[in-house]
Parts: sequence; C-alpha cells; structure tokens
Amino acid sequence: MTIQDIRNSLLKKEFSARELAQEYLVRIREKDQELHAFLNLAEKLALAQAREIDEKIAKGLDLPALGGVPCSVKDAILVEGVLCTAGSRMLENYVAPYDATVVQKIKKAGALIVGKTNMDEFGMGSSTENSAFGPTKNPHDPTRVAGGSSGGSAASVAAQECVISLGEDTGGSIRLPASFCGVVGLKPTYGAVSRHGIIAVASSLDQVGPMAKTVEDAETLFNVIRGRDPLDSTSVEINPKSEARNPKQIQNLKIGIPKEYFAEGLDPQVEKVILGAIQKLENAGAKIIEVSLPHSSYALADYYIINMSEISANLARYDGVRYGAAVPGENLLATYMRSRGEKLGAEVKRRIMLGTYALSAGYYDAYYAKAQKVRALLKKDFEEAFEKVDVVAGPVSPFLPFKIGEKVESPLAMYLVDIYTVTLNLAGLPGLSVPAGSAGGLPVGLQLIAPAFGEQTLFETGKAFETLIGTI
Repeated sequence: MTIQDIRNSLLKKEFSARELAQEYLVRIREKDQELHAFLNLAEKLALAQAREIDEKIAKGLDLPALGGVPCSVKDAILVEGVLCTAGSRMLENYVAPYDATVVQKIKKAGALIVGKTNMDEFGMGSSTENSAFGPTKNPHDPTRVAGGSSGGSAASVAAQECVISLGEDTGGSIRLPASFCGVVGLKPTYGAVSRHGIIAVASSLDQVGPMAKTVEDAETLFNVIRGRDPLDSTSVEINPKSEARNPKQIQNLKIGIPKEYFAEGLDPQVEKVILGAIQKLENAGAKIIEVSLPHSSYALADYYIINMSEISANLARYDGVRYGAAVPGENLLATYMRSRGEKLGAEVKRRIMLGTYALSAGYYDAYYAKAQKVRALLKKDFEEAFEKVDVVAGPVSPFLPFKIGEKVESPLAMYLVDIYTVTLNLAGLPGLSVPAGSAGGLPVGLQLIAPAFGEQTLFETGKAFETLIGTI
C-alpha cells in the first residue's frame, strides 16, 4: 500500500492503525530472519503511535500527512529510547537520549516507527557488508547485496516490511541501495533537511532523505522532513512550488546526458536499461541533449580524500573514554588502543588512518586543500550543464547488484560502485533514483539530477517517468 492507500483505508475504518502496525511487525519477524534488514524493532513505540492515530480518527480529528504509515529508520538516526548502533560494535549498547529533528517531524506527522535498519558501519561502505552485525540481503536475490550504506532501509521497503524509510546519503548511500533493491530514493540538496541527531560521518557530505515504493510517497516524506532547523546551522528553509502531477510536462523538459557516464566500465546490461529509459522519455516529448562533466573522472578520488579526512575528525571522539564502548587497558593509551582496535571494523580504521594522513602537516595542501579546489570544479561542471538543461540523467551504479562477498577483499573495487553518485554530494545537488527496469531479474535505477533545491523538478519528472513505464 502507498501512503494514500493507508490514509483512505484508515478513514474508511477498513482496519485500525494498531492492526496495521501489528501486521507489519509480524511481517518483519517472518521475513527478516533471512534478509536482516532490521537491527532492532521498536514495537512498543509503533503500537503507542498507532494508538494515538486511532484516537484521532475516533475523535474525528484530521489525520496528519503520515498518519498510520509504517516507517523504518536507518540506524545512524537517533530515535529517543531506542538503540542506535550506526552498525558498529562501538555503539552496540547506545540508547538514543533524544530524537533527531527528522524523527521529531515524522512522529508529529503520525508515522509509525517500526524499527531501526541495518547499515555499513558508520555509513562506510556500498553494500551493507561492513555492518558489524552482518550483511543485509537483497530481497530480489538473497545471494546478492542490497547496496549501502542504507541497505537495510532499501531492503525493508522493497520487502514490504514497511511503507517508507529514512535513509542517509554521504556518497550514494540512499540512491545506490534504492537502485539495487528497486525502490525510490532521494538524496536532497545539502541543507534542505536537518542533520541534527544524525551520527556524523562526513559533515559536508551527509544528507538525510526519503526511501519509498513510489515517487509520490518519497515526495510526501520529503515535505515532512525538509526545512530549516535552528539546531543545524547548515539547514535552510525551502518552499518548493506545488504542482499537480502532469505526465505531459515531460514534453517541455530538456534532459542532459553526460557523455562521461556512458564510457568504459559501465555494464552493457545496465547501459541497455538506462538508454531504454532515456528513449522512453524522448518518445514522450523530452528533448535529449548531450552534456559534458569534464572533471567527473576526478570525482571518486576527490570524494574519498574529503570523505576520509572528515571521517578522521568526526570519529576521533570514539575512543572508549569520551564516547563508545570501552575495553580497559593497563593505562590510558592502552585503553584507547584496545577500545578502537577491538570495537571498530577494518573499513572504519582504514578511513580514519587515511584521513588523518591527508590532514597531517606537510600533506594537507597536497591532498585536502587540493581536493577542495577540485570539488569547486565539479560543482562548476554541473552549473554549466544546467545552463542548457533542466535535468541530468544517467545510471546510479555501473553494474548490477553483486554477490555477497564478491568485493569485500578489494576496497578499491568497492569504491568504484559510487562512481556516478559521489559527485552530487560534493556539489551539494539533489539526486533521485527511480526504478527503470531490470536485467537478469535484478533492478536497475535511473538517476535524475537537478540544480540545488530542484527537488520538485525531480519529483515531477520521476512521477511522469513512472507513468511512462507503467509502474503506477
């Protein structure tokens, strides 16, 4: 069911919010033994929220935007009174003392929070295999990854263990698992959504966003969580223009296709699906224009320098003394070493070490400072492209969901998964992953990119595309 389906059924009293919550909780227990999309359930919270919704309906009060809608939350986002591990042994017993701003908003909007979803440890990974608690499996093929780092959120929506989910995207962590699991995922413009109450990875790149089965549901969730928050100085107020869905709007749309996105390294099966999707848009009247993003070949290296540098700063606090689980040693240094050595995973330690190196005296200018200059060039590439087009389109991932364990031993091969997604985080732009079709029974996502704060353009284009391919 979609958000609107649930709303209509609740108002008609076809079922109660409590019955719906119980149904989804049972479904999670049945399905999640195999998929491992959830790290923990929030049964008491979901049922308490459902009771409030049922009371509103009984009293004839207005049903809020997400009233009675089962929602999962990535385990890097704080929900008061619920475990928040960020997929790490370092925080395996940490209970959130307050709600993140986005959680406050979805609670106020009536969502039923059914649980916290699995993720790569501290959001570092592209497959959810870096979770300290085991990988999440792809609902379309349990031998394959669900993507990362928000793999649990995407899988929970795809497996119908919830209706919507809150994910978090640092370099593709919403869009990639959305593509791999065949759901919709939005990485909003940097600053469009508050980051207060989110366990930070790379502060200039992180952004919370919605995951859902349809673009309309993703839009509804985004409109609940967006907006300025006095507790997050990087957040801003935006007022997107409200437009009714109009598939004919596609006829006036100029869509840019970056030639760099269709070069060596793109799986022919993925390329066929994406080009087919673009052809459908062209047949519907969109104008397809080739554009160039000349510095995109530097994006991956640039991203990982900035990402790892900010990680080394943000994760310095997890030393077993100030934050995180402690493993006592014979002295203070031994306590630091043992706590970090035993409680942090290999990928987390790798990024902390490389980031510390990039920020160290003598190397800062050669690495981090230069990376920030390249970041400005990448942003300029998009600005020039958007002078010619309304939207840029291309693949989310260069290949299909891969087998669990296939890339674990090669960090560089894993990093290549993010080649089409990281640029948006560096440039602060919004990106939407929409299911475009499948190859070999596995989902393929189309990535739509708009100028800063162009989320409404993405939603309208995405809804029109859904109509074209018959998913709604």
